[in-house]
Order: sequence, then C-alpha cells, then structure tokens
Amino acid sequence: MIDKLFIFLQCIIPQHWLSCQIYRITRCKIPLIKNLLIRTFIKLYRVDLSIAAENDPDRFIHFNDFFIRQLRSDARTIDQAPDSIVSPVDGMISQIGAIEHDRVVQAKGEYFSLSTLLGGDEALALNFTDGEFSTLYLSPRDYHRIHMPVDGRLKKMIYVPGKLFAVNQRTVRHVPNLFARNERVITLFETQAGPMALIMVGAIFVGSMETVWHERTITPPYGKAIQTWDYDGDLLLKKGEEMGRFNMGSTVILLFGKDRVHLDDQRFAGKPVQMGQAIGKITD
Repeated sequence: MIDKLFIFLQCIIPQHWLSCQIYRITRCKIPLIKNLLIRTFIKLYRVDLSIAAENDPDRFIHFNDFFIRQLRSDARTIDQAPDSIVSPVDGMISQIGAIEHDRVVQAKGEYFSLSTLLGGDEALALNFTDGEFSTLYLSPRDYHRIHMPVDGRLKKMIYVPGKLFAVNQRTVRHVPNLFARNERVITLFETQAGPMALIMVGAIFVGSMETVWHERTITPPYGKAIQTWDYDGDLLLKKGEEMGRFNMGSTVILLFGKDRVHLDDQRFAGKPVQMGQAIGKITD
C-alpha cells in the first residue's frame, strides 16, 4: 500500500517543474543557505569528503559545486589491463548480464525494451541485441562524475524526453519500463569492443545532465522532442577519463554488442563498485 501511494504521488506531482526549482536552489550562492544545505546533506547521507579534492564544505561555490565535487587524484585507481571494462561511476550494480534479444532486465520479473530505451531507434538497437548490459545506481552520497569504461570515440548523442520518476528500488520494482520512460541522454561510442552506449537516466529532482563536450547542460531546459547530435569520431576519450556528470544523481546504463564483452555478473550483481574498478573484459 505504501509503495502504491509513493508511486501515485510521483504520477501526480509536476515532476519537471519541481526539478527546475531544485536546480535553482542548488545553485544558490548565499553563504548561509548553501553552507546549511551542504552540511545538512553531508550529515544526512554520511558523505565522505576526505577523498574529495576540496574537503572544506564551506568553500564550495554552491550546493551543486559540492555535489559534483572532484575526487583527489589518488582516490580511485583505474584498472589498466588492456581488455578490462571498468565501472564508469561509484555506485551499486543493480542489474548486470545478458540482453535477451530486445529485452533488458529492470528488476526480478520486470523487463523493458532495448529499442524503446534507445528512443525507438530499432536500427541502433540491433547493435546491442543479445549483447550485455549493466545498470548502475548512484546514491545521493556517491561521487557523481561519470567516466569512460573503455577507450572510445564519440559518434552520437541523443536526448530523449520523458518522465522523472525516482529510480530507487521501490520504484524500479513497481513502475513498468521505468528506464525507458524516464528522460535520458544516450551517448554512443566506437570502441575496441565495437559500439558502446552509455546512457544517463534522469530522475525526480535530479534531471540535470551534462557531458564534457557539450557547451551547456543538456537538461534543463527540458525538451518535448528527441534531439540528436552526430560527431565525426575525432573526440577520443580514454578509459577512466571523465565524460559527463549528473548535477544531481541517478542511474547509468551500459550496453555492449553480442559476443564482444563479458560482464562479471556472478561477482558484481547487486554489489557496490567504485569508478575505475574492473567489472568485465573485452572478449573480441
């Protein structure tokens, strides 16, 4: 009953309007307000600032500056094996394993369509049919910059408008096709393992996403139509290099093609990971 009420409230609230208000609040530079927000958040979520490049909470420009804080250069180690695939984020691997033709696991007994996730582009979805995927959830306390799992050349970016449901376990279990309904930014790379998609999924209050190559945040503003940017592949990002960030956090989904990689589902399903930690290998 509580779960149903929680989801019902998300359906009736103005998700994008509220997210815009949070966007503004998290950029407030008034010291009394931004310091109170930051210190309250640190205490509530037990954020570890000892691994951050800046560990004085009062020195951040505003709350979002704190939220996308950089880590110390020695805080994370990038696995350097030539065939390794590393976690792009600090977070929890909620799902990992095989894509069943066009079906991707959302939760136990729940699936969503690969082509729908990719904005209805069936030709694009064929690159990942029967491939492998991983869904990584970032909690509020986590580091919120996103890094490359492997070396990759940027080929395309797609913005898909949608809802902004929460992406916690309760909602994932009860909202059908959640990740294919929420707003998302799809980035496509050509890699040693063939095509790779890294998808940033927005959520309630946390719908602001950006990449290192785009001149501004992709969201907001929130659009009503799919937008596509094509690239010529000149931008090469190395494994472990920053590629984007959530200005408030959410979920990352990785997609690889058939018989190109092996993601270690036996070891990592349902487990926390750190950015740079090997979670699989390139097999082709």
